[in-house]
Amino acid sequence: MMMTRGTSRVARLTMGGRLFSAVKGAAAESEKFPAMGVRWRSSLTLGEKEEVNNKNGEDGGNKEVVASYWGIKGEEVKKEDGTPWKWNCFRPWETYQADLTIDLKKHHVPTTFLDKLAYWTVKSLRFPTDVFFQRRYGCRAMILETVAAVPGMVGGMLLHCKSLRRFEHSGGWIKTLLDEAENERMHLMTFMEVSQPRWYERALVFTVQGVFFNAYFLAYLASPKLAHRVVGYLEEEAIHSYTEFLKELDKGTIENVPAPAIAIDYWRLPADSTLRDVVMVVRADEAHHRDVN
Repeated sequence: MMMTRGTSRVARLTMGGRLFSAVKGAAAESEKFPAMGVRWRSSLTLGEKEEVNNKNGEDGGNKEVVASYWGIKGEEVKKEDGTPWKWNCFRPWETYQADLTIDLKKHHVPTTFLDKLAYWTVKSLRFPTDVFFQRRYGCRAMILETVAAVPGMVGGMLLHCKSLRRFEHSGGWIKTLLDEAENERMHLMTFMEVSQPRWYERALVFTVQGVFFNAYFLAYLASPKLAHRVVGYLEEEAIHSYTEFLKELDKGTIENVPAPAIAIDYWRLPADSTLRDVVMVVRADEAHHRDVN
């Protein structure tokens, strides 16, 4: 018994030491990149990681370059002009130019019972969202994108399992939905560079995502059509929110800062692009997801 307690205490001390080292390392990296706040190594770009590791090497620390989430250095990728590619969350062949000519006013008029159920469910969710975020559109976009990336992943996962059970093709829908989830996640990665969430907003993400994931999962099992209709109407509301975001930028209420580097590379934007340009392409993405769903 005494041996077990002693071993357990040593394990707790060891884990505590590792946690302290991790937090200390994150703090050191935040000092190196003060504009980014406290960011874990998995969220840094390849160039930032190399710079941090080079600094650690100069200080006598670990010189190993960790270039991916799994701690394995990936293959070296370069841009078309030959310069190193610094992003580990997406690759050059996954970039694209958004279609800004897409119809933003298209609306699917609810006709069936499921349509009306989806429509009014989304409308009822908008009121508390407006009350909570008010006109803080940057933070609203960042938090809501943590939820918007859920439906595509859930739908793709369930269709994947269905394809396996039935020994049949998916007609391309698995990839379409997973691409949608990845695109929404990249929206989040972009707005992370613009707005820093407060502690209670981070806590809200855990709660909302936990509830929404399970609710959407059950809804998709019951009626995929209802689930997709919900996403379609959510995207219509997203278009409205980003339109209001643009109005605030045009009025000068929100500063039109330079576009984050990750957005310039992901959407192939000009080097002198601004936050307004980013909101424009994100809104176009949401319109595309609306049409798909």
